[in-house]
Amino acid sequence: MQPDNILDLAINTSVYAGREIMRIYNDPSQDFGIEMKADNSPLTLADKASHDCIVERLKPSGYPILSEEGAQIPYEERKDWHRLWIVDPLDGTKEFIKRNGEFTVNIALIEDGKPILGIIFAPTLGTVYGGIVGWGARRVEGINLDYLDVPVTQRKEPLTFYSLPQQALLDHVGLKVVASRSHMNPETEEYIGKLRKLNRHVDLVSKGSSLKMCLVAEGSADVYPRFAPTMEWDTAAGDAICRACGKQVLDYKTGLPLIYNKPDLHNPWFIVK
Repeated sequence: MQPDNILDLAINTSVYAGREIMRIYNDPSQDFGIEMKADNSPLTLADKASHDCIVERLKPSGYPILSEEGAQIPYEERKDWHRLWIVDPLDGTKEFIKRNGEFTVNIALIEDGKPILGIIFAPTLGTVYGGIVGWGARRVEGINLDYLDVPVTQRKEPLTFYSLPQQALLDHVGLKVVASRSHMNPETEEYIGKLRKLNRHVDLVSKGSSLKMCLVAEGSADVYPRFAPTMEWDTAAGDAICRACGKQVLDYKTGLPLIYNKPDLHNPWFIVK
């Protein structure tokens, strides 16, 4: 598939998946069908519905799919995958359950262990962050959940596009540090303390899901330290977007870019900057 076609496929898939999530999110009769997985993280009906939607829509690409909610495929099978999709059907499930709106659909295309395309859709915001390494990254606002069903000529409100990083957001005072809303820990607090010793003005920005990486990509935050467990599907899309706009997602210990489709799908601690 051509880059434009792959990008369109990923964007459209993320919006359709977001619509499935919001169908459940906005239903007052839903209790979300919450289950606890083996790692004690929650799983909801929305995770499953989004997963099914994504798998169905990405199949035409011909690339294999590694999804948080899919079967855990042995590395012996995955190691021969030159290209694959890594997706998180509902990133920020805890934020979804809290109903604070800070959850996303994450879709990334990986080539030889490196993220080359990323899409993050925030359904409650109607915003897509997208990037292709070597092409650049954008934030697109004004996406109505039904817009894919409406011909372009009949859409009432045009979409708004911003190239990333956005200069207006880069021009802020002090150092803005992104902190996880659900995963703050002593190691992160210690790191932030060290930054405060080096900078007079350090402001914390709390955000859920992969939106934290998007804040750095767009320029409204400067650094995001993550010293808590994450999986490849948590970061792959955001990593691609950051790389596409000149930002970095680095292993905290080695200083090297993260690698994907590893034998162990856990990420090391990392810094986004």
